[in-house]
Amino acid sequence: MAHTTTSIDIAATPAQVWQLIGGFNSLPDWLPYIPSSTLSAGGRIRHLANPAGDVIVEQLEAYDNTARSYSYSILQAPFPASDYLSTLQVSAIAGSQHARVTWSGRFTPVGVSDEEVTQLFHGIYVAGLEALQQALAR
Repeated sequence: MAHTTTSIDIAATPAQVWQLIGGFNSLPDWLPYIPSSTLSAGGRIRHLANPAGDVIVEQLEAYDNTARSYSYSILQAPFPASDYLSTLQVSAIAGSQHARVTWSGRFTPVGVSDEEVTQLFHGIYVAGLEALQQALAR
């Protein structure tokens, strides 16, 4: 099983960051790659669309508002991976009013190498966290 983790420090409080990203349906609010999200199954399944029209279906696996963290799996996506589980977490940076956002995932490659699928998801996470930083700077 392959995995990757990346994080970014953001000049906003953890509460401000979590307010923007903490909702399972909030990706379109900060992630340009996902312009639409629709919830089903009582808010535990999100149906996403990317600009190319690809469908991504994800399931909320764990949610902890106090720890400012949630984990989700992918049920359907155009990615060369299975057994995907990802976590998005916001934490305080000691001695400051700033936040650290960490996005991590583990997955099994399908038809590609561990390195290829790791690079794919790492690139998505890095670009996503940079977009988050820009959204909060506005």
